[in-house]
Amino acid sequence: MKRKVQILLIVLLFLLLIAVRVFIQPYFYDPLIDYFKNDYLQTTIPNLDFSKFFLNVFYRYTLNTIISLAIIYLFFNDFKIIYFSIKFYIIAFVIFGLALFVFLKLDFDYKLIFYARRFLIQPLFVFLLLPAFYYQQLKK
Repeated sequence: MKRKVQILLIVLLFLLLIAVRVFIQPYFYDPLIDYFKNDYLQTTIPNLDFSKFFLNVFYRYTLNTIISLAIIYLFFNDFKIIYFSIKFYIIAFVIFGLALFVFLKLDFDYKLIFYARRFLIQPLFVFLLLPAFYYQQLKK
C-alpha cells in the first residue's frame, strides 16, 4: 500500500474515533455521562441497569478496539503486533470491566468509577500502544 494512502487511512480512522466519541451518546445507554457532566460532587450515582450498561460499554469498547486495531495494523503492518494488541485489549477489558463493576457495586469514590469507565469507553490504549510498538521497532 502506498504511504500516502496509508497515512490518509490512519487519519480517517482517527477521525472516526473522534466521531464515535462525539456522536455516540444517543445510541448507547450510559447514564454516567450525564452524571459526570452535572453536579456529581453533590449527587449520588444514578441507578443503573447493570446488564444493559455493561453490554453498551462492551459495544463501545469493541467499536473503539476495532478502529484502534486497524490504526495499529496500518501503522506497523505486522500481524504479531495485532495478535499482541488483541490479547492486550481483551485483558484490559476484563480488568477494567471487573474494576468498574466492583467500584459501582461497592459505591467507591467517584474518581475510581470515572477513570475505570474512561479506560473502557475512550480509545486510550491506542495512544499507549502506538508509541510502545514504535519504540520497539526502533530498538530492532
